[in-house]
Amino acid sequence: MTIRVLIADDQVMIRDGLAALLSSDPEIEVVGQAGNGREAVSLARELAPDVVVMDIRMPEMDGLAATAELVGDDPGQAGGGPKVLVLTTFDLDEYVYEALGAGASGFLLKDAPAADLVQGVRVVASGDALLAPSITRRLISDFARRRRHQRPSPAATAALTPRERDVLRLIARGMSNGEIAAELVLAEQTVKTHVGHVLTKLGLRDRTQAVVFAYENGLVGE
Repeated sequence: MTIRVLIADDQVMIRDGLAALLSSDPEIEVVGQAGNGREAVSLARELAPDVVVMDIRMPEMDGLAATAELVGDDPGQAGGGPKVLVLTTFDLDEYVYEALGAGASGFLLKDAPAADLVQGVRVVASGDALLAPSITRRLISDFARRRRHQRPSPAATAALTPRERDVLRLIARGMSNGEIAAELVLAEQTVKTHVGHVLTKLGLRDRTQAVVFAYENGLVGE
């Protein structure tokens, strides 16, 4: 199935380069380009892409505000709203947290290898979370430091079965469905079902939000 992508960046050369790179993959179609966040929101609603590759610093409306607006769209609309992969030159913690808070499904730096971007679009389109490895390490370290003395919140996960709690903890450790299946000795399809139940019961959009939820509620390191 073709993955429809919209690129939002205020620099034409970067947009064109990203478009050429992504279009070289036969399963990715670049359906549009936007030069600022407001245009990105408008085109996303018009073109219904699966993924928006979003720069952060743009005129009129920045990528964080545009992401929040797109993710906040009614999921009942046609297409259910796009996933957002934030792509930036700025490796700063506040951008990571703001992007995750805005609802982004992934975060990559512009100096990442070309193959990482193509794979990143695939990962985000599939509903998985994606963070650059250096960012993931810092994010986990910071959450661990801030939540070191926080006990797990039973109320927060009361709706989950014990197995679903196990799956959530492993999601927070960055494991794929296949890795979780091997860890828990389950079929991968069974894990996929558990992941779906976790997201639905907790009202989470995707695995990125599940990771943040797990850390915020002290589930990691139980």
